[in-house]
Amino acid sequence: MLERCVELFAPAVAARSGAAAPGPVIVDATLGLGGHSEALLERFENLTVIGLDRDTSAIALAKQRLAPFGERFKAVHTVYDGIAKAVADCGFKQIDGVLFDLGVSSMQLDLAERGFAYAKDAPLDMRMDQQAGTTAAELLNTLSETELKQLFQRYGDEPLAARYAAAIVAARGADPLTRSQQLVDILQHATPAKIKAQRHPAKRVFQALRVAVNDEMAVLARAIPSAMQLLRVGGRIVVMSYQSQEDRFVKKTLSAAAASQSPQGLPVELPEFAPRFELLTRGAEQADETERNLNPRSIPVRLRAAQRVRPA
Repeated sequence: MLERCVELFAPAVAARSGAAAPGPVIVDATLGLGGHSEALLERFENLTVIGLDRDTSAIALAKQRLAPFGERFKAVHTVYDGIAKAVADCGFKQIDGVLFDLGVSSMQLDLAERGFAYAKDAPLDMRMDQQAGTTAAELLNTLSETELKQLFQRYGDEPLAARYAAAIVAARGADPLTRSQQLVDILQHATPAKIKAQRHPAKRVFQALRVAVNDEMAVLARAIPSAMQLLRVGGRIVVMSYQSQEDRFVKKTLSAAAASQSPQGLPVELPEFAPRFELLTRGAEQADETERNLNPRSIPVRLRAAQRVRPA
């Protein structure tokens, strides 16, 4: 949904184009390989983009890709809930836009050794920042059966969570889990044939493990409000979610910011209780059929956007 993202940010950038320095600033909070940042920098010649990523490999590759833009691109190695410090460290107090393209990046999926993809045998790592944190293997080998069941339910909406947790605990007693193929085999054997015909047994479990390993929901809960606080009036936030729990949180947060906080029964809207944001999308937007056919990874995306309409 690259073009849609650029389209949504265009009014915010245009409103600041004639302003005194510094010019418009957008934070790409999930830099990855820099595709969205590149499109924004190409489209808006006076724009500065601050790119955040916890993956040092992504930072290095994005820097190479975006080197032609010079000082207009600034890369920061941080988890995206560190957005306020990153913006301040780059010398800015407010921003005109922020983009969150959540979930795992294509680069991380395509590099088998990272352990994100259940179709490729690899060490069970799943850390976006390989310099810190607990691996998926450590979770699988140390959490109790109840904890594993709750993890698969909470972060994967997995209806067979109890069955899978029991199978994992039984299997690890004989041989600790260290590789993705081991986990896939356990899940395959624990899945009824009729379910296998509907979906891959590992899909939701791998998602749940990735979310837990990277503490994604807690990070998101801190990052979105922090990013919204940084936006100047007219600034815009665009969020692309890929799983239901993420999208529910984004929807709830943006909707609350776009609602009046006036106490019930007041005859008029008091300015201090007026909505701080305006929703820019009706519900969640999805990739069109053309993009879905060309890029199957766009199928689950849910895009939501909002604009700040009054100061914090």
